[in-house]
Amino acid sequence: MSITDERTGLSPQRTTATNSGATGNSTMGSTVMERGLDDEEPPGKPRRHPLWRNVPKKNWDDWRWQSQHAIRSVRQLRELLAFEPDDLEVMGQLEAEYKLAIPPYYFSLIDADDPTDPIRLQSVTSPLEANSAFELEDPLEEDQDSPVPGITHRYPDRVLMVTTHVCTMYCRFCTRKRATMVRGGWDAISHDDERMLDYVRCHPEIRDVIVSGGDPLTLPYPKLKYFLHSLRDIPHVDVVRIGTRVPTTLPQKLYDKELIDILASAEKVWVQTHFNHPREITPEVARVCRSLLRAGMPLNNHAVLLKGVNDDLETMRQLMRALLRVKVRPYYLFHCDPVTGAGHFRTSVWKGLEIMEGLRGHMSGLAIPTYVVDSPHGGGKIPLMPNYLVSASDDCVILRNYEGMLVRYQAEDKPATLRETATRGVSQLVQGTKTALMPDGNERMARRRRNKKARAQRAREASEAASVCHGPTPEREHRLLALPVVN
Repeated sequence: MSITDERTGLSPQRTTATNSGATGNSTMGSTVMERGLDDEEPPGKPRRHPLWRNVPKKNWDDWRWQSQHAIRSVRQLRELLAFEPDDLEVMGQLEAEYKLAIPPYYFSLIDADDPTDPIRLQSVTSPLEANSAFELEDPLEEDQDSPVPGITHRYPDRVLMVTTHVCTMYCRFCTRKRATMVRGGWDAISHDDERMLDYVRCHPEIRDVIVSGGDPLTLPYPKLKYFLHSLRDIPHVDVVRIGTRVPTTLPQKLYDKELIDILASAEKVWVQTHFNHPREITPEVARVCRSLLRAGMPLNNHAVLLKGVNDDLETMRQLMRALLRVKVRPYYLFHCDPVTGAGHFRTSVWKGLEIMEGLRGHMSGLAIPTYVVDSPHGGGKIPLMPNYLVSASDDCVILRNYEGMLVRYQAEDKPATLRETATRGVSQLVQGTKTALMPDGNERMARRRRNKKARAQRAREASEAASVCHGPTPEREHRLLALPVVN
C-alpha cells in the first residue's frame, strides 16, 4: 500500500491521478470519485501523513501543536515531497519573497504522489510564482482607499479592517501578500487599532465591518475580543463579518470553546469561510461548522477560481454540494486577482462564465455563488454571469433559461404596441405570435410527456377499479351478458 493509500484509507485502485497539469485546465486531478468523496458525506477516516502517524490524538487535535509543527521552509518540503533540483533552487529564492506555513492537518490532505494536486498547488511554493507576466503588489488599490492605517473604505456602508498580518496557512494566490510579508507583530492593542475603531464610530453610514487580515482568528483572544466587542457596541454597525481560512486550514483552532464563545458573544458576527476544493470539506470541517452554527453564526463561503485547482465544472459542482452538506452557503466566486506571483493560477473570464452556466439551473439556487471580478483601481466587485436576456421590445423581454429554452415575458400589464407581422424564430416571440421556443430533445419536455401518459394510465386504472366497486356500467353489463353461464 502506498503512502497516499495509507494516509487516506482508500484502496489502491481509487487513488489514480488524472490531472492534466497545473498550468492547463484541471480534469479534477485525482477526481472526487477517485478520492472517495462521491458519497454524500465527507470521508470518515482522518488523514495523516506518515510523518505524523504516531502523534497522539490529543496533540493532533490541539491547534497549538498544529501551529508549532507547521511546515515553514523549503528545506522541510523537500523531505516530504518530490521536486526537480532546478525547482528547489527557485523555490529557495522565493522563500524570501513570501512566507510559507502549512499545518500538518492541511499538509496531510495533499496527495504526495501528484505534483499537480489541488491542495498542494494552493499551499506549496511553486517555481511558477517567479514567472508572472502581469502582476501588481496591491491589485485592488486597497491602500489608496485607506483613510486610517488598516481601514479600507470603498463602499458607502461598509469597511474592511486589517487586524493582523498572520495566517495559519499562506495561500500562494493571496491578494494581500504585501501585508502578510510583515514579520513580527504586537499582541497588545496599538494606536492604529484604536484609530480604526474610532473611524467606524465616527461614520454612522457604516453598517457592515469586515474583520480581516491575515486571519483575524490568529489574534490573541484578548485582542480579538477587543475588536469584536468594540464593534458590537457601536449602534450603527449591524453586521461584523469575520474573513477566515481557519476552518479550512486549521479547524482544530475552532475546537476551542473559548474562541467559539468570544465569537458568539459579539452577537453581530457572520463567518466568511474560504474553501476552494471539495477535498477541503472534511469531518473536522463539518464539526467546526456545526459548532459555529449552534453558536448562532451564519456561514458563507468565498471561493477563488484557480487554474488546476477548481477550474472545471465537475469540481465546482462537488465543492458547492459539499458546502451545502455542512450548511455553508456559497457566496462569492472570485476571479483570481493579478497579484504578484499568482499569474499561473489565473484563468480566462470565459472559464468562469462557462462554470456558472453549468451551475445555474443545474443545482439548488442555494448552491450558486455570485461570480465577481474585483476590479482594478478600487472599482470593487463587479458581478459577471452568462447572458440570459436574449432580446427585448417595448412589450416584452425574451429570456433564456439554463436548458436553452427561449420564453417571452411580458413584464407590464399593458396593451400590445407592436403591429403583428409574419416572421419566425426569436422575432415571433417579440411579436407575440409565439410564447416559447424549445430546443429539440429537451429532457424536461420528454419527462412531461411520460408523466402525461402515466397520469392517463392511472386514470384508466382508477376508472376500471371504480366500476368494479360500484357495479357494472352499461358497457360492462353488455359484456357480462355475453359471457357463457357456468353451472
